[in-house]
Amino acid sequence: MFIIGITGGTGSGKTTIVNKVKNLFDQSDVGFLSSDSYYKDNSNLNFSERDKLNYDTPDAIDFDLLNSHIKILKTGQDINIPQYSFSTHLRLKKSTLFKPKKILIIEGILILSNITLKGQINYNVFLDCSRDTRLKRRLERDISERGRNHEDVIKLFENRLDKMHRTHVEPIKKECDLILNTENNTKIEILIDIIKKNLSEK
Repeated sequence: MFIIGITGGTGSGKTTIVNKVKNLFDQSDVGFLSSDSYYKDNSNLNFSERDKLNYDTPDAIDFDLLNSHIKILKTGQDINIPQYSFSTHLRLKKSTLFKPKKILIIEGILILSNITLKGQINYNVFLDCSRDTRLKRRLERDISERGRNHEDVIKLFENRLDKMHRTHVEPIKKECDLILNTENNTKIEILIDIIKKNLSEK
């Protein structure tokens, strides 16, 4: 199994790029995992306590579970991907069955912050764009998809996300195999070629 990591700051276009790839390949060959599914289960806390947690640090991700799932997939076995609610900050009771693929694409802001996961990824892609573009996209997503209001998103971005981006995201850009500018229509031909090449070798 060839593993590709797609990372970049919040609002950098990870989901958009993943969806473009999904439309180009048979999903029996190419599978997708998001680290968003692997936020830690904090059901022992009440909502007010969960709402105050920092979800933009590596400590927020259950990397032990994510790494174990990847190792299971490498042995040819199925996994059950957890489902997570951003509105309640809870891991849901239900999960999604996921079968091994020839190519596995993992996307997430913090995936390269974990040494074990980083060691399992064969090819890393960093999505790069301006702070203003990322903020605009974050606003659109959080308001429409996650039930947040405009003021709270701005406050979160300025008080936490900027610092987390500088600390955990921007420094790993230089370690990636491919950097894609996602300000406008992103050309993903190089990424597509990498996938095709590794599909043909399997």
